[in-house]
Amino acid sequence: MPLAIRLVFNGLSEGSILLLIAVGLAFTFGLMGVINMAHGEFIMIGAYVAYVLQQALGGRPSLVLLLGLPVGALVGGGLGWLLEWSLVRFLYGRPLDTLLATWGVSLLLQQAARTIFGAPNVEVRGPAWLAGSWRPVAGVALPQARLFILAVAVAVLAVLYLYLYRSAAGRRTRAAMQSREMAGCLGISTRRLDGQTFAIGSGLAALAGVVLTLVGPIGPAIGQHYIVDAFMVVVLGGVGQLGGAVIGAGLFGSAKTSFQFLTTSSIGTVLAFAMIILMLQWRPQGLAAPRGRQLDG
Repeated sequence: MPLAIRLVFNGLSEGSILLLIAVGLAFTFGLMGVINMAHGEFIMIGAYVAYVLQQALGGRPSLVLLLGLPVGALVGGGLGWLLEWSLVRFLYGRPLDTLLATWGVSLLLQQAARTIFGAPNVEVRGPAWLAGSWRPVAGVALPQARLFILAVAVAVLAVLYLYLYRSAAGRRTRAAMQSREMAGCLGISTRRLDGQTFAIGSGLAALAGVVLTLVGPIGPAIGQHYIVDAFMVVVLGGVGQLGGAVIGAGLFGSAKTSFQFLTTSSIGTVLAFAMIILMLQWRPQGLAAPRGRQLDG
């Protein structure tokens, strides 16, 4: 029983991080058809926002974390909106050009981080109240930092649900994802939605970067450790589906941590990818892809 609890918790913990990263990718690609190769660098931006706050505030890790979450999301969202406005919007309908351009942006951002902060990894100290473990039953110790990350993911998921299903802006976003041309004919400014969606996705990635400072040291390449897994979550869950991102993140996180526990880190990752490939043979559009006929654009 303790082993089962640990495996489930490890899967949820890994999945919660991937969810924060992947949900922005899912909506960006679902609405705009853009594969943003610089998405991982927004994770890095959020992590370094927390590091800068630590340097500015000194030995106040609780304030660094609680202030870093909104500040990191705002900085990441603002830079994401700037990237969409200055570059990505000129490349719509050209997926290969968009992929290459954002890949170039990712290299520039990584080099900028190395120039400003240096190549070695740096550490952001976590609050003392997240240093211990919670022991619900004998033989089971759940790290409080991981519990906090899980709580952040649940809170973000709740906010996204309210935004998408309980607000006018969210309804416009879902309408544009279902049929961009029809939404435009009904007077919805899809151009404005593009910038908003790109900013939200980038802000969520930066927020994930802030919480990743609780896991370990950060560096210019921190985003590259998670971006491939995040893309796999998007493909597995179904593009543009909030429920799909949740299912994909939970399933992939659980499979990866379980396989790594039973084998090794490298083999476990390979087995998790193989599982996704097999599942996509069964559901090519993703596990939560909407049913029904789609109109050709």
